[in-house]
Amino acid sequence: MLNFELQNPTKILFGKGQIANITKEIPTNARILMTYGGGSIKTNGVYDQVIEALKNHEIVEFSGIEPNPTYETLMKAVEIIRTQKLDYVLAVGGGSVIDGTKFIVAAVDFEGEPWDILAKSIRTTKAMPFGTVLTLPATGSEMNSGAVVTRVATQEKLSMGGPGLFPKFSVLDPEVIKSIPERQLRNGIVDAYTHVLEQYMTYPANAWLQDRFAESILQTLIEVAPKILADPSNYEAAANFMWSCTMALNGLIQKGVPTDWATHMIGHELTALYNIDHAMTLAIIFPNLYRNRFDNKKEKLAQYGERVWNITEGTTEEKAHAAIERTVAWLHELGVKTRLSEYTSDYAHTGEFIEKRFTERGWKGLGERRDITPEVVKEIVEMSY
Repeated sequence: MLNFELQNPTKILFGKGQIANITKEIPTNARILMTYGGGSIKTNGVYDQVIEALKNHEIVEFSGIEPNPTYETLMKAVEIIRTQKLDYVLAVGGGSVIDGTKFIVAAVDFEGEPWDILAKSIRTTKAMPFGTVLTLPATGSEMNSGAVVTRVATQEKLSMGGPGLFPKFSVLDPEVIKSIPERQLRNGIVDAYTHVLEQYMTYPANAWLQDRFAESILQTLIEVAPKILADPSNYEAAANFMWSCTMALNGLIQKGVPTDWATHMIGHELTALYNIDHAMTLAIIFPNLYRNRFDNKKEKLAQYGERVWNITEGTTEEKAHAAIERTVAWLHELGVKTRLSEYTSDYAHTGEFIEKRFTERGWKGLGERRDITPEVVKEIVEMSY
């Protein structure tokens, strides 16, 4: 097991009716910017619950944060905070709203061009305080310090992070799931599943407990997926789905182990180029990344096949190959397409474009072994056609 540090300061309020308790978490004299997306919170009852809970607070609303939050939109919120001298932010939404809010609170007092936070990978150590009310389980952003933002003008989607970006608190009420469209539920399942794989599918590090934490989340997502897609109002399924998504990326299972994240880096480019749902880009990339880097990952692939899919026959290589194909079959069972050509006809030069972009950024070696060069990225993308 590798050396590590673990500190997660986010307070979780989990369960039915917890939105009412946010008034206890925000200072009474706070002037709040409430961020949200396209307005679904006004039809599913979440908006009314939040407004009621904060009826004694001053609130300025900022709506319109996109499913892939854009720098252009978020800077409008930054300007509102600066001009109206607000001092607290409440994100009410899914991972995109929360990610966008993290950029907002980091950018408000940033000296210089805020895009540099992402372009130059500047860690945020201090930011405006913010809390979240989660409406769409998927990204784990409600209990971690990472975020991803898109810049429309340059077709870039980049990540940011730092200890200043942990929410002060997050409300997780599984009842919100009953109003989520099937497409978004499917995205959430795939996103959380891939988050676990990015931290697990590397090479053995003798971190036995972390491996079994990761495997238990994968097994729970496999079990809960058909139940939640069939009946989003199933509270027990919704609760387990929501908590699995949070646990998939709150820092716990990555401690003491190597991590990959190349699938995400490549997938972000597909979203920026074609506006493909983030989770779907992951489903396009990770099976082919595993095929390409098979020799590096076969031991963990075989372990995954044995423990998660009960694949017990054959050699290490045979079990590893079977694990990849069983995972792809599961994605297809969920209704997920796993080839880039199934999302766009304009894919012929995608591999070359991403190779060039990664080279220009100096991203010379991604993955747990830092051996996924821009040339290898091109191979993986072209395998995904």
